[in-house]
Amino acid sequence: MFSLPFKLLSEIFFTFHYQLFPADKCKSKRGRGLKKQVFEPYMTVEDVSHVNLRKENNPLFCFQYDKWDIFLEGVEARNRALNGDIVVVELLPQEQWKVITYDHLSQNSKSLKYERQWSSERTVAVSHKAKISHCNIAFHVMKAGKPQEGSSTPQTNEKTLQKTAKVVYIVEKKHSRAVTGSLKFFPDKPFALFSPVDHRVPRINVPLSDCPEDFNIRPEVYANTLFICRITDWTADNAFAQGRLAKTLGQAGEIEPETEGILTEHSVDFSDFTPEVLECLPQPRPWCIPPEELEKRKDLRRDCIFTIDPATARDLDDALSCKLLPDGNFEVGVHIADVSYFVKENTALDEAASQRATSVYLVQQVVPMLPRLLCEELCSLNPDFDRLTFSVIWKLTPEGKILSEWFGRSVIRSCAKLSYDHAQSMIEAPEKLFSPNELQLDNPEHPIDEIHEAVLRLHSIAQNLRRQRISTGTLKLDQVKLSFNINKESMMPNSCSVYEYKDSNRLVEEFMLLANIATAHHIHRKFPDLALLRRHPPPKTKMMEELKEMCSQLGIDIDLSSPGALQESLNNLTGKDEYSAARKAVLTHLCSRPMQMALYFCSGVLKNEQLFKHYALNIPLYTHFTSPIRRYADIIVHRLLASSLSMSQEVEKQALHCNNKKMLAKRVWELSSELFFGLLVRESGPLDSAAMVMRVLDQSFDVLVIKYGVQKRVYCKATKSLQSFRYHQVGKKSELTLVWLPENQDGPPFEQVISIFSLVEVQLTSEGSPLKYTALLKRPQTNGSDFSEILSVFCR
Repeated sequence: MFSLPFKLLSEIFFTFHYQLFPADKCKSKRGRGLKKQVFEPYMTVEDVSHVNLRKENNPLFCFQYDKWDIFLEGVEARNRALNGDIVVVELLPQEQWKVITYDHLSQNSKSLKYERQWSSERTVAVSHKAKISHCNIAFHVMKAGKPQEGSSTPQTNEKTLQKTAKVVYIVEKKHSRAVTGSLKFFPDKPFALFSPVDHRVPRINVPLSDCPEDFNIRPEVYANTLFICRITDWTADNAFAQGRLAKTLGQAGEIEPETEGILTEHSVDFSDFTPEVLECLPQPRPWCIPPEELEKRKDLRRDCIFTIDPATARDLDDALSCKLLPDGNFEVGVHIADVSYFVKENTALDEAASQRATSVYLVQQVVPMLPRLLCEELCSLNPDFDRLTFSVIWKLTPEGKILSEWFGRSVIRSCAKLSYDHAQSMIEAPEKLFSPNELQLDNPEHPIDEIHEAVLRLHSIAQNLRRQRISTGTLKLDQVKLSFNINKESMMPNSCSVYEYKDSNRLVEEFMLLANIATAHHIHRKFPDLALLRRHPPPKTKMMEELKEMCSQLGIDIDLSSPGALQESLNNLTGKDEYSAARKAVLTHLCSRPMQMALYFCSGVLKNEQLFKHYALNIPLYTHFTSPIRRYADIIVHRLLASSLSMSQEVEKQALHCNNKKMLAKRVWELSSELFFGLLVRESGPLDSAAMVMRVLDQSFDVLVIKYGVQKRVYCKATKSLQSFRYHQVGKKSELTLVWLPENQDGPPFEQVISIFSLVEVQLTSEGSPLKYTALLKRPQTNGSDFSEILSVFCR
């Protein structure tokens, strides 16, 4: 099921994500030919272009924002569209709509229900051929089960009338059509069957000529081998797609082949840069800044300027400075690598960077947007080297009030590379005299105590800036992030922990936000129709209303009226006991679900400036300026600052591309983290931990594993010593009652109630397949956590 809420627009198409049902459950329709017609033929682009979507009775419809769900029943209705494709859907006649009954589920219930699985957003691209407008689309995939949070289907007392539709046209194939998986041999077939790891992708027939030479003789040798296959065709008369093997990756469960599969599936270009690209790099080497370039720039090389980054960072694209002025105020500078000086427009290097759009970070490696000579040397603000920068310099009061502001190209010479831990040590020990050895600095040009004093001043100003931002009502939904300790020789994970966000991180964050906000206003004033900005749409109203209702039933009074009110609720509701961090993580997860993605856009495309707003930051204008080594959007902003861009259409096109690549890069990081954690469980498990329930379904529940910060689903049927379980829902509050077998023959069974915020014990253990792991519920020592006691923290 897809929740497709959006505003009435003249022409609307849908980004399509789905859960692929098994192909053998397809209902085949016999066509007039000899073969069965599995799918309907697509409409032509001419047909789609001439449809008037404004007509209310048009089956290629537009409908009211945030009001309806659309159900696409089975693989036939999805009609060969894959995850991420932009498609046109046709509404089916009302007699084909579904009636969903809201009955309580028991363990043995067989009645038809629907359960929301996951949600996300994408931006629909502009297609001039089909005259497609662009808009934000939200959708939710659902499967057999009961409707959960976020459902916005119109309801009667006990039944729901569910609209149904089918895909009639694919506007753009966003899915890469490249997938990882395994091969299966059939002696009587001229092809092998490729089974993708991603079950949303169909199985694929591949020619035996593509397979290894001895595959038909010794297929068992390749049972655990990962391959990459590219779908080349998917005809209307075949439930399976056709494809060609692109590459043999290696053994399933090993880091490198699994990683290469993740990158390939998500269209990440990790190939070497071409000779044409490398020819664009500065010559000769070693390269020095030309004297004529130095004359054009503000010379800040004698200033105390330093970087603060993760200890392992090699692409240092931002630096800070803070100088006490005679009047008691401060001159504070944010200095950003001037990547646009090296990446000239309309060059092979520019084309490569714009296509990659972002550096992609994995646990053990980085796929850079730029050649390493630039991102790790010439553009990286390494200490003791002259570097070209764009600077924003403010005159600030100690309270953080801006008295003046200057933008311009500059040249700096960083005096120190500080890690977040170094800066944190300075903040926590303001009176301590540090030695260069303690901070791992090699004879910095400025004394350590001068650097220390600058860090303390920046910290003090950052605290005031943060208080000002919070007072205006901002929201930050921090997601749990894993940090891995990797063995440098074997590249295997030794351990992992939840990344801790400290004052040194907040220091850097405040000044990067300040620089991005200042730059957004600057470029919008100068280029009102060309500025590349970043907006964050408000959350989906219906889902926020249902979140409010669910929290109310749980006894949690949460204020969702504004981003600031929500942030204050999160800060005040979670208590100060040992599980406060887990409760906040669960609440944050619940509050994140109605949120939409932040998006790049060109200011000339959106005429309503109310849509420019950034919801979470609660500000009218925002952009990205501070990370040009790893984000192409920032390079465009730098060029705007240098007055070198002139076409809004190109800016908007690149904005959409940057949105897509940023989303893919985020997903790659998540999958890389899952890969390494699965390996850690395999090598070091089983792992036991307390966990907090985040969501309750009819036969399972999701938990936050507190020690490791990962989210996992626990299945009741997989739980040992469980006699039975019952599902119950009142309004938006769901509960599972687990009935455990007695510990001895004479003892009675006992019940454990599972609801949101319940505490349980789980064991993470490896599955049969490589790098996959499950969360098994451990038998409680008592009747389980008292839910009322846990919730009492919220209600005090």
